[in-house]
Amino acid sequence: MSAPDFAPRPQLAEDVARFVRWRIFNGTYPAGEYIRLDQLAAELGVSVTPVREALFELRGEGLLDQLPRRGFVVLPFTDRDITDVSNLQAHVGGELAARAALNITDEQLHELADIHHQLTAAYNADDGDRAVRLNHEFHRAINVAADSPKLAQLMSQITRYAPESVFPAIEGWPDRSVADHRRIFAALQAHDGDDARAAMSDHLAAGAAPLIEHLVRHGVAQRAVRP
Repeated sequence: MSAPDFAPRPQLAEDVARFVRWRIFNGTYPAGEYIRLDQLAAELGVSVTPVREALFELRGEGLLDQLPRRGFVVLPFTDRDITDVSNLQAHVGGELAARAALNITDEQLHELADIHHQLTAAYNADDGDRAVRLNHEFHRAINVAADSPKLAQLMSQITRYAPESVFPAIEGWPDRSVADHRRIFAALQAHDGDDARAAMSDHLAAGAAPLIEHLVRHGVAQRAVRP
């Protein structure tokens, strides 16, 4: 993932937060590293204000801590953290898919099918950045079809803790994801809420184990100490 265009716009702080989050999850910013506001602002070509807002947001998410006179430091996260996020995603995402199955229109199904075809092509072309964006669009389209804005907003907040950008690099995941999406789409097309819930829950839960293995192997996540 290359640095995006950080031209001034209303969601600039959110874009900076997304970029820093990506660097934490891919190991560029390992646990214990300090992030300097002025240095990051200069790198991205923005003022320190949106960078400061972004780092405060990430502190609120538990990814950073702020130490007096030392600045923002990256906090460690564990396999248990990833499992917790995955379980929450599976539960909430499954409910959204079940509701979408009852509400989704032919036009929305057509749009979803088009996104799925583009996503499959992106995986086949090994275009990780495009695959991440299209995967997000696929799930967002389902959440919109659920017509449950509060629940969808909760899902959006949970997803911030999931390192989506890592998945295209996990061996075997693109094929698994494409197969899961076909199953989800079939359930939505049949307007079968129970099947849609199960398909989405299985899909979101299945990503935890390979993601943990990938992040631990690359030194990004740690194994939690079990009692």
